[in-house]
Amino acid sequence: MSIRLPFKKRPPTVAVVRLSGAIGMTGRGSLNDTTLAPVLERAFKKGKPKAVALEINSPGGSPVQSALIGARIRRLAEEHDVPVIAFVEDVAASGGYWLAAAADEIFADASSVVGSIGVISSGFGAHVFLDRQGLERRVHTAGESKSMLDPFRPENEEDVARLKVLLNDIHTNFIDHVTERRGQKLSGEEKLFTGEVWLARRAEALGLIDGIGHLNPVLEARFGKKVRLRRYGVKKPFLSRFGLSLANDALGAVEERAQFARFGL
Repeated sequence: MSIRLPFKKRPPTVAVVRLSGAIGMTGRGSLNDTTLAPVLERAFKKGKPKAVALEINSPGGSPVQSALIGARIRRLAEEHDVPVIAFVEDVAASGGYWLAAAADEIFADASSVVGSIGVISSGFGAHVFLDRQGLERRVHTAGESKSMLDPFRPENEEDVARLKVLLNDIHTNFIDHVTERRGQKLSGEEKLFTGEVWLARRAEALGLIDGIGHLNPVLEARFGKKVRLRRYGVKKPFLSRFGLSLANDALGAVEERAQFARFGL
């Protein structure tokens, strides 16, 4: 039985939140604001942490969920006056970098992939296959743009033009977020916002991250050797612990694997 002495100085505590996986995707391990909200709330509030560290390993995903999570991190950081430090593992790209940019400082491994400040929309076209099989696609709408980019009909130039407007607007939001968060640290190079990715040392030179470093050594150097790490993460759903959501998890795993594969991971 241990006795706590009121006059004994406790070692500093840093809350560590793991943000691993695609953002907004279905299946186990996906990141979205709804599931992360209680995790982040506990991390910032419990035990008056000296800082909140984010372990990030994400190829991106939903721009809306990225923005919601990032905004929640900033609100909590400001409400509780707690600094946020991000640590990139394999990748913080696209929405993953959006999350990293929500931190006050960003560190990464020398081989981490960082960047991809751009927006992507992908799909498929199956109209030729339908024609070959003798199948006719029938779509009835009220509103000329209601069936925009239907994959079972030939691509329409007007639909593509509308999509590009949406993508450009989202891209502008992304650029604004990075510019606001990184400020004068950015190098100002035009290539910064083309969707290109870099390894950490080049990303540091561009101002996208603050340095090369790993979580434990950086936190020990900052808060002392006795710093305590209190870890937080999203708990696995109850039913999935017994293999009752295998189909959904399998679909989510395929989607997530495709996201990571874009960066050679």
